[in-house]
Amino acid sequence: MTEAIGRPRDEERKKRLRIAFCHPDLGIGGAERLVVDAALELSRQGHDVHLFTAHHDPNRCFEETVDGSFPVTVYGDFLPRHVFHHLHALCAYIRCMYVALCMVLFWPRFDVIFADQVSAVIPVLKLKTSSKILFYCHFPDLLLAQHTTHLRKLYRAPLNWIEETTTGMADRVLVNSEFTALTFGTTFKQLHARGLNPTVLYPAVDIYQFHSDAQKIPPNIEVMCIFLSINRFERKKNIGLAISAFASLLRKQENISKGMSIPGQDVRLVIAGGYDQRLTENWEYLQELKSLALQQGVGDQVVFVPSCSTLQRNTLLAACLCVIYTPMNEHFGIVPLEAMAAEKPVVACNSGGPKESVKHAATGFLCEPTPESFASAMMLLLHDPQKAEMMGKFARQHVEENFSRKVFGAQLNTIIYDLLKPAANFAT
Repeated sequence: MTEAIGRPRDEERKKRLRIAFCHPDLGIGGAERLVVDAALELSRQGHDVHLFTAHHDPNRCFEETVDGSFPVTVYGDFLPRHVFHHLHALCAYIRCMYVALCMVLFWPRFDVIFADQVSAVIPVLKLKTSSKILFYCHFPDLLLAQHTTHLRKLYRAPLNWIEETTTGMADRVLVNSEFTALTFGTTFKQLHARGLNPTVLYPAVDIYQFHSDAQKIPPNIEVMCIFLSINRFERKKNIGLAISAFASLLRKQENISKGMSIPGQDVRLVIAGGYDQRLTENWEYLQELKSLALQQGVGDQVVFVPSCSTLQRNTLLAACLCVIYTPMNEHFGIVPLEAMAAEKPVVACNSGGPKESVKHAATGFLCEPTPESFASAMMLLLHDPQKAEMMGKFARQHVEENFSRKVFGAQLNTIIYDLLKPAANFAT
């Protein structure tokens, strides 16, 4: 069971706190988005917020980290990220611990320090005895690391021990979903035996960015129906399922096309997302997906949009019928929230975070990870655009009520005040 979120007293709400964030690399990603949202919302609650990191490139970051919303200080960017393309995890630990040490040595007292991703910093941050440590576990790192060879297992063994031991030193642990909370308990068995139950704090989405008059559907989109997949071009995102499901859909549609008002050639699958040509996996996977589309006979009807910008994403969301989300056992998944905020239903795997964010048959469909199951859900929406529109409106309301940044900020603020209560003791 996860810890319940309490409510702060009125006098506590008025107290202005000094809150620091310790984050490894402040780039562009889901973890960074959550940290930036947390800093923004706590700042809006009236607290003094300061973010510390080992890397921050003003040319590749979220706008809020450079527009003065809160200060950002960088320590340790001179330290290596890898040793001849190896030891990435160890280097990340060293870089982040250097950040934590500088926070302890050069900065005055903080009421709360919010750390994430690298739990090894917690013993260092604990040197500030007056500060409470809040740790956000996006997912156990030891499950994300490779243990494929004896050498890797030997390398990871002390890091895995450090991760569990230091995570247990936090005053409170947060996770991004009930799925991750369950995984946390089965992975960190010693912590679970001690009774350490993480609190679920769902990531948030900026619901207002999807209702801008500046967004226009480009005139070159002349097809009548677009199915949209948004993900990084990584194999774990299982994007091939979207292509296979789309091909299955078109085959089903072809069998009954004589009585349909939507010709098969006017349907497209658009696959958009993050892409870095420097990353071998990104390049290889894109080629694999293109080959799969040709093999499935839908090469002319699948459109790839790598390195999709925020404006492109929002435009595609405005134009699509629904969003196809294919990762299995995803820790949480921000894309379904973005889709629903844009009033689009989601077709996702019936596993992981989407089971908590998508309401089956109300804001989308939760399917088995097979082309046939996905294709059936897609067919329902294709044949009934009014149903898709109705589900989209309900999806928007669902996100506003449960996953907006305002809701996220209020819940985090409550967690922090609860953490500062004298009787609070969540790590024993």
